[in-house]
Amino acid sequence: MSFPTWSDLNDKGIIEPYGARRGFESGSSLTVMVSTDPDLTYIKSNATKGTSKPLFMGTLFTQGEKGASFAGPYMGAPYAAMIAETLIAKGTGTIVVFGWCGAISPGLSAGDIIVVDGALSDEGTSRNYMEQPEPFPRVLPDPELQQRLYDELSARELPVRTGTLWTTDAIYRETPKKIEYFRDRGAVAVEMECSALFAVAKYRKARIAAVVVVSDELSGDAWKPGFRSKRFKTSRKQVADTLLDLCRKDDL
Repeated sequence: MSFPTWSDLNDKGIIEPYGARRGFESGSSLTVMVSTDPDLTYIKSNATKGTSKPLFMGTLFTQGEKGASFAGPYMGAPYAAMIAETLIAKGTGTIVVFGWCGAISPGLSAGDIIVVDGALSDEGTSRNYMEQPEPFPRVLPDPELQQRLYDELSARELPVRTGTLWTTDAIYRETPKKIEYFRDRGAVAVEMECSALFAVAKYRKARIAAVVVVSDELSGDAWKPGFRSKRFKTSRKQVADTLLDLCRKDDL
C-alpha cells in the first residue's frame, strides 16, 4: 500500500523550492513555460532583447529587466513541477504553459490547437499537491486566464478549441484500452505535464493556463505522427507569436 501523499498537505517540506537558497530572481510576474527546445529557440529569437540564465537542465530567458520570462524545455510531470515551484518561489504569479499533445479524439489532427480546460491526472506528482478521493481527478486551470488565451487565439482565426487532456507518466504505455478509458471520460488528447502543473499552481496560489498543439494522432488503429507536417509547424509558430504579443502587452 502506498503512502497517501495528500494526508500531509499542510506540512512544510524539508527542502524549500529554491526560495531559501541562492539562485536567480525571476524578475517577472509572468512566465511562459515552453516544453520543447525548438519552440523556446523560436521565441527567444523573436523576443525583445533579454538575458538568459540556467534553470536546472534548461534556460530562463527574461525580456529586459522585468519583462515576461520564458522557461524550458522540460519533459514529464516531476521536472515540470520543479520548474513551476522554482518560478513561483522567485516571484512568478502567472504561468502560461505551451506544449504539444497527441490527439485521442478522431475529431483532431496535427496542427490543431487546444486551450486546456482541465487535465485528468494519471501521473504521480499531483497527488503531492491535492487530495485525490477518486482515481484520475480532473485538475483545472485558472478560468479567466484560460478564456483570455482562447479569445486571443480565436481572434487570429487559428484552428483552436478548448478541451480536456489526459496527463500520463508513460508515453510508451498509451494502450488502446487506456485511450478508450480516458476518451470516455472526456479527454481529447494526451500529454505529460498539465495536471501536475495545474495542481502545483493551485497549491501555491498562482494563476495558470495552458495551450497545446496536436503533434500526432492516436485515435485510430495505428499511430500517426505529424511532427514534420507543415500545418503543425505553422500552428506552433502562430501560438508562439500570440504569446509573444501577449507578453509584450504584459496585461495577462
